[in-house]
Amino acid sequence: MERIALTFSSRDNNDDTDLIAVAQAADRLGYDSFWTGESWGRDAFTVLTMLAGHTERIGLGTGIVTVYSRTPGLISQSIASLDCISGGRAILGLGASGRIVIEDWHGVKFDHPVARTREYIDIVRMALSGQRVNYEGRFYNLKRFRMGISPVQERIPIYVASLGRRNLELTGAMADGWLPIWMHCERLPQVKEPLARAATAAGRPASDVATAPQILCCASENEETIAGAVAQARAHMAFYVGGMGQYYYDLFCRYGYQAECDALRLAWGEGDRGQAAAAITDEMVDNITVIGTPEDCRRKMSRFRAHGVDLPLVAFPHGTNREAMLGTLEALAPGMG
Repeated sequence: MERIALTFSSRDNNDDTDLIAVAQAADRLGYDSFWTGESWGRDAFTVLTMLAGHTERIGLGTGIVTVYSRTPGLISQSIASLDCISGGRAILGLGASGRIVIEDWHGVKFDHPVARTREYIDIVRMALSGQRVNYEGRFYNLKRFRMGISPVQERIPIYVASLGRRNLELTGAMADGWLPIWMHCERLPQVKEPLARAATAAGRPASDVATAPQILCCASENEETIAGAVAQARAHMAFYVGGMGQYYYDLFCRYGYQAECDALRLAWGEGDRGQAAAAITDEMVDNITVIGTPEDCRRKMSRFRAHGVDLPLVAFPHGTNREAMLGTLEALAPGMG
């Protein structure tokens, strides 16, 4: 059966009952895993620990925590603790994030993200294996560190969020999975090429690295609900292209949308958020999101899978209510396609 997962924003205004209801529904419907990240809302580990106590089977993934906010030793302890509490369901999603988040929000220098992530993964793997960690790196130097707990899983999966060539190569060489965002379904194989080459160079098939993009989804028969989801998707994309640095602008330009992105950035720079969102075309929404009737959404999700997606992460547009979230999960549940 085809795998599917979901991701839940830590900054949405949903209370604990919404979180638990959505996680339990996904668990019941056969979803592979529940992911949550952290930006300026709740932290990932607290949310996932809460959900571990309210679910039975579903995997619990950090999607993502940044390598700048915690030491490798602490992240090893945190993910091992989650694995123990959940009975072996933890998945570690890591990423560098970007300069704006790391320097402006965390107050930490954003330097050498790829090399730092490489050392981070090395140390976490060593620590989770139970061995004593003596590590001399460029960024981290550990002596005689050994964890006092052992995770349930022999090997906790590590997924990496990456978009740039060097980071994609790192993902292909070291990670169990890839967590891209804003993925154009038809351009995915092109974007993934550096990852595939690096996996081959590391002596393993690219299929060993699960492709798990976060995709904005809303399945509904209600036209007003669909229109609202499209509007939120446009606003969300505009925020990333206009306000989150160079990475996402470059990504959308690689998709062939430079004219749209230039217009968006101009409007964003002038403070016109509505005009910036209006620069996101219907074609962009159609190729990057899964929004529409349940039948439309299943067809669009199949298109993503046909272009190489192994584990789509269903994400909900900002402000989606519980009823709409549950309806989307039902529509896209394993076996419904």
